[in-house]
Amino acid sequence: MKKLFKQTLAVALLAGVGFSAVAQERVYVIDQRDVVAKSGFGLCWRDGYWTPAAAAADKAGCECDKDLLPKEACEAKQVAAAPNAPAVAGPKPTGEKITVAADALFDFNKAVLRPEGKAKLDELVSKANAIKLEVILAVGHTDRIGGAAYNQKLSEKRAAAVKEYLVAKGIEANRVYTEGKGKTQPVTGDKCKGNAKTKALIDCLQPDRRVDIEVIGTK
Repeated sequence: MKKLFKQTLAVALLAGVGFSAVAQERVYVIDQRDVVAKSGFGLCWRDGYWTPAAAAADKAGCECDKDLLPKEACEAKQVAAAPNAPAVAGPKPTGEKITVAADALFDFNKAVLRPEGKAKLDELVSKANAIKLEVILAVGHTDRIGGAAYNQKLSEKRAAAVKEYLVAKGIEANRVYTEGKGKTQPVTGDKCKGNAKTKALIDCLQPDRRVDIEVIGTK
């Protein structure tokens, strides 16, 4: 039975039998049925080898990044597709996205899990064990304070720390896919004014310091 596993936590956080991101051949994360893993917003998960040219060669390119590919290429693939292809058997995995404040997981400007952060991840492990887990997608984010390169590395380290802990708790490493977005995807918008590293600004930007975790599986 399919069941959407939904819950939102007031904190910042973010692997599947058969899920993989195959270099050279595929540039999207795919499951054992050769279906692309998608976020809760319907966006395809790209692997580290993704480029517009590689997407054009990937058979899921038109499905995932149609706007980036030549119109003619996608039309040609559509015509070539078998009109009566059999549907893939089995339940379709569904996802639950959990956003956990990075401050609940790590000290400010750090990537070492706090005891409170480990407790939050223990809750996630319990949820993952309650379903037939396919993949866990963990994406780290930072606030805008500091340089782009530094924040990119920090977001990657935080996502990696989450994966390391989940694996230590029994989640298979090949089920956890991590990514860092640095400070490129803030959620505070223009709410926080100024650029000086003041306590007021740090507190205001707290929602941007997060890890988005998506658990995909079947119930």
